[in-house]
Amino acid sequence: MSDPQEETAVTPVPPLEPAVEPPAAPRRKRLTDSGSLGTIQSLVGTITIAVFVITFIVQAFTIPSESMEKTLLIGDYLLVDKAHFGTGRAHWFMPYQSLKRQEIIVFRYPVHPSMYFVKRVIGLPGDRIRLINKRVYVNGERLTENYVVYSKPFDAYRDNFPDGPWWAFDIDAHWAIEMHKLIEDKQLIVPQDCYFVMGDNRDDSSDSRYWGFVPRENVVGQPLLIYFSMRAGELQPPATSVSDKLLNLVLRLEHAFQDVRWNRVVRLVK
Repeated sequence: MSDPQEETAVTPVPPLEPAVEPPAAPRRKRLTDSGSLGTIQSLVGTITIAVFVITFIVQAFTIPSESMEKTLLIGDYLLVDKAHFGTGRAHWFMPYQSLKRQEIIVFRYPVHPSMYFVKRVIGLPGDRIRLINKRVYVNGERLTENYVVYSKPFDAYRDNFPDGPWWAFDIDAHWAIEMHKLIEDKQLIVPQDCYFVMGDNRDDSSDSRYWGFVPRENVVGQPLLIYFSMRAGELQPPATSVSDKLLNLVLRLEHAFQDVRWNRVVRLVK
């Protein structure tokens, strides 16, 4: 039989080490704490304003052709005022105005509405239009046009419109048929809600003489400002090697400063 003292003896338990908690995971900062929400709100606000401006107020365009020379040149970069007399869903709160004769407008090309043209308004709804030997007559009175450039010999269709031949090489087929329904006493009558437009480079312009009227709904706005202008650079020979490509790049950079038309930068369109 064992000694009672031995029965009560127990093996001492070593003292427990203090518990160590694992390091807490870093707390994610709330969107408001980091400023991300404010950044997103600012970005959304900026985009909204930009969309509103482009849709209703102003839009940038580039001149790709010579039809409006010398008023607008190839390489002119324009800001177009869409709030002047544009159309759209915001018509009820924008200060839209009526188009006036001899104003320059940007519009969607009636034949291909995805394209944009820029021309000068010559005829308003109800006007009677006629050209005699290149000179424009509206309602029987000759129009004073100090902005016009003539560059080619006489052409009967183009320069005696609409009293010339019934057909021209560049005329739209649909317009060739419709035009003659609107001629009275050798004058073309502009329909309601339509405009007759022409380019200032009168002998080298695809305009209402060749494809018809501009509907009011196609008008985008009025060129307001030439904010930049640059001459078209000379074409370089095709680059076939890395050295040729680098040389062409150097030549373009060298002439870039010289090609800017500084006298046309930040210039109002008239």
